[in-house]
Amino acid sequence: MQRIVKLGITPALLAALCLFLGACNRTATDAKDNTVAATVNGKKIMMVEVEQAVSRQAGGQQAKLSPLEMAQARLQVLGSLIQREVLFQRAEREKVLPTEDDINKLINQQKQQSGMTDDDFQKSLAAQNLTEAALREEARKDISIKNLQERYSSKITVSDKEVEDFYNNNRERFVSSRGVALAMVMVDPADNNSTGIANDAKSEAEAKLKVDGISQQLKGGADFATVARAKSEDINSLARGGDLGFATEEDLRQNGFAPELIARFFNMQPGDITEPVRFPSGKWYVFKLGEKRLQNENLTLESPGVRPQITQALVNQRKEILNAALLETAMNEAKVVNNLANTMVTNPSNLGLRPASAGSVPGASPAATTTPATTASPAAAGSPAAASSPQ
Repeated sequence: MQRIVKLGITPALLAALCLFLGACNRTATDAKDNTVAATVNGKKIMMVEVEQAVSRQAGGQQAKLSPLEMAQARLQVLGSLIQREVLFQRAEREKVLPTEDDINKLINQQKQQSGMTDDDFQKSLAAQNLTEAALREEARKDISIKNLQERYSSKITVSDKEVEDFYNNNRERFVSSRGVALAMVMVDPADNNSTGIANDAKSEAEAKLKVDGISQQLKGGADFATVARAKSEDINSLARGGDLGFATEEDLRQNGFAPELIARFFNMQPGDITEPVRFPSGKWYVFKLGEKRLQNENLTLESPGVRPQITQALVNQRKEILNAALLETAMNEAKVVNNLANTMVTNPSNLGLRPASAGSVPGASPAATTTPATTASPAAAGSPAAASSPQ
């Protein structure tokens, strides 16, 4: 139940926003394609929305997909858009829609956590062919679906006996391992301008100059979290002020930390900060030690944090099942007409094959398609376990 430190290049800000807001389904581009891909209780989902989502998920490389892969991607994306619309309409009926203040708070929070200025944020939106109005609409849907899910999940209860049974059946998982809690500031010599990083270093010389400046600033007593939010080039940890959580000694080794650096951590005192450290990837890191544990220790059910962790884990398991059941119920109640699927069934030799639209927004791979019932919450959007390890 430990958090694992993993470092690396994170997705672009707008890709991260689109992930936590849903699909960012509509762009500022006027659609000439007026083909209706599906309807949900009469509400149209246009084929151009499907094409744009496929393009995002293929990273703008949809031309490299075979016709059959394109057909499969379209069908999967449309299924997710249908599920999202079904849940949003149910949220409307149950009157759990957010206020304009809720939407403002969410978007402003993301802007602040990204470290971007309003001008940088608008430029990033424009680069992704998105308007803030479109982003607000997707935020409205995402918050609505979250509110709907929480209306039901708030009724979940976990008994003391369930917690005790879980602990007794999984004692081996409750060990306080030798390790360290770390925070970091990262500087990458690669050009990451497309990610919206402020003051991005774009060469080896710029990276070295920047990290040395950061080191001197921290030595002068600057607050580590504030500096990390302002200058780190790792978007994934920006929201937490560079906090990476606790990592065992084995976690560190598996994530490419050199043996001498690991040894240095255990010789530091909480609050100490390292000199700039260069990883084989070429990226520079400055680490702050938050906590160190020098030996393994078995935890009891009454050890600090154990009982709440088990309770939360059991609640989360129930939430996943409940969200799936809620989606199934909402789908059963909705009148869904999937024109794309119907076309494939009536014309198996063609499967609805068609060229993808050209001006769409890049994103993740088709395999990354998620349903609204399992969309991550804003707080989880930046989990350290979602990033890649140092190279």
